[in-house]
Amino acid sequence: MKLGTILSPAELPALAHRDLRGTTCVVFDILRATSTFVTALHHGAKEIIPVSEIAEAVARHHRQPEILLAGERVGMKIRAAQSGGIDFDFGNSPREFTAEKVRGKTIVSTTTNGTRALRACAAAKTVLAGAFLNLAATAKFLLEQKSPEILLVCAGTGDGVALEDVLAAGALVELLLPRLADRPVFWRTADIANQAFAQLKTDLVATIGNSENGRRLLAIPELRDDVAFCAQRNVFNLVAEMSADGALRVK
Repeated sequence: MKLGTILSPAELPALAHRDLRGTTCVVFDILRATSTFVTALHHGAKEIIPVSEIAEAVARHHRQPEILLAGERVGMKIRAAQSGGIDFDFGNSPREFTAEKVRGKTIVSTTTNGTRALRACAAAKTVLAGAFLNLAATAKFLLEQKSPEILLVCAGTGDGVALEDVLAAGALVELLLPRLADRPVFWRTADIANQAFAQLKTDLVATIGNSENGRRLLAIPELRDDVAFCAQRNVFNLVAEMSADGALRVK
């Protein structure tokens, strides 16, 4: 097995030139896209459709007005001035996506980094949305699937590395290693993520709160609780898989 990690969005364009037909990609955008998607699916959302651009989300809504719109730019909910006339139904806080609001609904989401990372992996054999929230369930699925190549994709922040995504990738590596019959071939910096998590896992809430994204969220009163929420481990027993039609659903 090859086990690798993409640490920053600068590496995503290269995926378009790689053969991913035998690869399972696990995308992490801990603060907050993949944490939000996992939460929405846990609370009964029918599906989440990640798109890269605001205009694409709005176009889907025009075709299907029953679709709910979600997303952010610079961390904040997309408003009419940004979308050409439509206030989005949700931002990107997982705490917004309650069962009462999302059960049975299709949600189209566009975020600064997370949805683009998912779309960049679309050619892979399997694409999963990973979070601390569903880490154990994701690890169990990967072990059962026995993919020859697993690529952990950190969505990052802006054009750079996001510490919280690297830590989540490292946490998944830590869960996988003891249960693999053969040691994997560490490929494309999976060992870096593993070592980072081993050193910093004692207090994830504090560590993530001290990251660039964590500090930004903690400075916004209505979003500060997202940090502790997204740092919770294994509270949702579900696997979020992106199907061939581009929608995330519970596996």
